[in-house]
Amino acid sequence: MSLPLIAILRGITPDEAVAVGEAILAAGITTLEVPLNSPEALESIRRLSVALGEHALVGAGTVLTEKELSEVYAAGGRLAVSPNCRPAVIAAARRLGMQSWPGVLTPSEAFDALDAGATGLKLFPAVQMGTEGMRALRAVLPPGTLLYAVGGIDADTMAAWRSAGIDGAGLGNALYRPGQTPEQVGEQTRALVAAWKAAAKERLEKEPEKSPTVRP
Repeated sequence: MSLPLIAILRGITPDEAVAVGEAILAAGITTLEVPLNSPEALESIRRLSVALGEHALVGAGTVLTEKELSEVYAAGGRLAVSPNCRPAVIAAARRLGMQSWPGVLTPSEAFDALDAGATGLKLFPAVQMGTEGMRALRAVLPPGTLLYAVGGIDADTMAAWRSAGIDGAGLGNALYRPGQTPEQVGEQTRALVAAWKAAAKERLEKEPEKSPTVRP
């Protein structure tokens, strides 16, 4: 089963994208995001889609406009992650059959995103809201809404967010920094995957009566 974790490859270049992507897949994460403010981001997305598209969900982050969305789709991307909530971009992504994860930080943004058809919500920057704020937001969201924390999530903070009830996470600097080798990225990814699984197990032990609904 795919883990609810997104590898954010901000700053990656096309020449290193596939090798880094392969290391991340081997470590257990199958969703790859290349932010559009990375060097030649569309080319990295194209190469990742060609090489790994059968085994991974590949797409873009920092998607701000419908034009950018179309370019990502043409490059083979099927995932659109944004730092903000623009209903027109969300609706356009869904028409193309792409997953759409807009950034939200308020109930108004969250409900606008859901009304537009968002696949799930990217709580961003998660470090600004914190786990208590996330719980308050979660309390008013429709049951089944997927909420991923992005921004400030690493192996040390994973357990707190998992315990608070987050559905998944986007992992940036803790997983990849420009210039790192595939081996370094693979090692960091394995540590993050282990932290997520340990946090999930801890939550199961604390809340056994809710175990059927806890995501692995």
